[in-house]
Amino acid sequence: MDADACPVKQEIVELANIHSVAYKFIASYAHMKTEYRSDEWTFVDSSKEAVDLYIQNYSKRGDVVITQDIGLASTLLLNGVHVLSPRGNVYEEGHIHTALDMRYLSAKARRQGVYGKGPKPFKEEDRQRFKKELTKILSKIEGF
Repeated sequence: MDADACPVKQEIVELANIHSVAYKFIASYAHMKTEYRSDEWTFVDSSKEAVDLYIQNYSKRGDVVITQDIGLASTLLLNGVHVLSPRGNVYEEGHIHTALDMRYLSAKARRQGVYGKGPKPFKEEDRQRFKKELTKILSKIEGF
């Protein structure tokens, strides 16, 4: 779990406990707080890609990763990792190329001085979609 800016940490903990699966939050030292239990959290350097690199290196086939990073999602999918955004969007190999293309076009527009409105506010329906999709993934892994 890419935990640096994740709005669904509590939902992850609840669903992981219901399905009896281990979970791990990965964050940079810049986001470290003393109340985090060390067995649930791993902290890495604060460099730009440190969290992504850690997740990429330590995730394995069948794991579930929650991230907003489309580039990270695309590399994880190639390794058989289930990838879900905090808004409940399931990343799949058949659609990831479109998402990567859109990301490229947005970055190109920003370099030319064209800026969009930014991300939509996180809403309760995003939270509910996330819970529904994570439950489906965890149930599938359990064989239900």
